[in-house]
Amino acid sequence: MLETTIAAIRPPDEPAMAAARELQGRLTKPAGSLGALEDLSVRLAGLAGHCPPPLPEPAAVAIFAGDHGVHAQGVTPWPQEVTAQMIGNFLAGGAVVNAFARQAGASVTVVDVGVATALPVAAPGGHAGDRPARDEPRLVAANVRAGTRDLAVTAALTRDEARAAVETGIRVAGELIDAGAGILLTGDMGIGNTTPAAALIAAFAGIDPAETTGRGTGVDDPTYARKVAVVRAALRRHAPDPADPLGVLAAVGGLEHAALAGLILGAAARRTPVLLDGVIAVSAALAAAAFAPHAVAAMVAGHRSAEPGATVALRRLGLEPLIDLGLRLGEGTGALLALPVVTGAVRVLHEVATFDSAGVAEK
Repeated sequence: MLETTIAAIRPPDEPAMAAARELQGRLTKPAGSLGALEDLSVRLAGLAGHCPPPLPEPAAVAIFAGDHGVHAQGVTPWPQEVTAQMIGNFLAGGAVVNAFARQAGASVTVVDVGVATALPVAAPGGHAGDRPARDEPRLVAANVRAGTRDLAVTAALTRDEARAAVETGIRVAGELIDAGAGILLTGDMGIGNTTPAAALIAAFAGIDPAETTGRGTGVDDPTYARKVAVVRAALRRHAPDPADPLGVLAAVGGLEHAALAGLILGAAARRTPVLLDGVIAVSAALAAAAFAPHAVAAMVAGHRSAEPGATVALRRLGLEPLIDLGLRLGEGTGALLALPVVTGAVRVLHEVATFDSAGVAEK
């Protein structure tokens, strides 16, 4: 599945992009007056292969959840059980992501790809596409293993486990798109998951972990110093090769990071945009780009996370975030806040009159 998905990812359609640029120049507004929205509309036309591209709706948030063996190194003060408890909160509709999803009219799918502790509700073992109602969060049971191994001691995953998680993300993307989603939004949940995210970004960007490691949930100075040291030692121990993205994910990644990389690849293969959330998402996006460089054409950076590694990753991907509000929650919250911006960029191409059709004189 992974290889066939990668083979299906194609570069953006240049004629469609040229048509979008030309149309932007004929709309009743000064040329370039919509700034980054014009560039975004052109990119989405290239992804879709025609101009105007389809409106990016309905939206579907996919929250991948997993736990991390590196939690044993004291990189976060939060107990690991919070991952499973927050899944219960998502399914009950009580988290920030739920509030923002209701506001945006987006569906919420929670995927247990690697939670280590018992979930507070029974997993139905369903598929992402068979939801009874758009406002009812859905749980998909796809647990590859009960949390990763401790990346400070050994590889976090085997290559087979990393592949299984990536392919879970590909399947979820396909199911959501088949169910009608016009845009996918990345979400994540996993206590300790900013540590593997920092390691992934440092590995793919080839820079020191001090530049990619942040304070996550707001750790104190000793915990932060320990976190940087753990990431640096793990990279020295495993020496992951950025040209081997599956190997990088296996060495220092998380199950939710690998699944998010698969979600991005699956969407890119179906020429469907993916609105990236925070540092977990962009670390996964680096892996997706290493698998298939043209997958970047499907990526839209929703926001700039307060985590320093997010800015490093976005720069590496060549993506500019749509909003910058100092967010560091995850879950998909920043992507949801950016969703109306993406929709607006495309709606302009569908609904704004041209100078000729409106009878407005040009300069």
